[in-house]
Amino acid sequence: MTPETGSNELWKITLGELDEKMGVKIVEESVDRVVATMPVEGNRQSFGLLHGGASLAVGEAVGSWAAVIHASTLGKTAVGVDVSATHHKSAREGLITITATPIHLGGTLTTHEVLITNETGQRICTLRITNLLLDRKA
Repeated sequence: MTPETGSNELWKITLGELDEKMGVKIVEESVDRVVATMPVEGNRQSFGLLHGGASLAVGEAVGSWAAVIHASTLGKTAVGVDVSATHHKSAREGLITITATPIHLGGTLTTHEVLITNETGQRICTLRITNLLLDRKA
């Protein structure tokens, strides 16, 4: 959902179907930081490890939400144009935490770093996502 056209109301995160299936929960949402959690269970690949695609999907979602929150302060919305990730280690169980923080908050582009950590705070994956800010359609 997006705020009304012309409104600078802060956008509130709404989970999509994939987010719900993956068990994503929102912990914090602001222009400065978006934090979510996701269980490893239900998001593993055939060798019992957290699926790299699950890490990318949740990381892109959290980074995009952060961009849309910023865009909403300008009366705009955001669409992803680039995402890349480095997998540092994996997980077999537990809860991962996904944290998006801004690198650049512009009027045309945003770039966020998204860190995925395990329950002991070890880095699982680092993503970088860039979003293009667009005027909202009526």
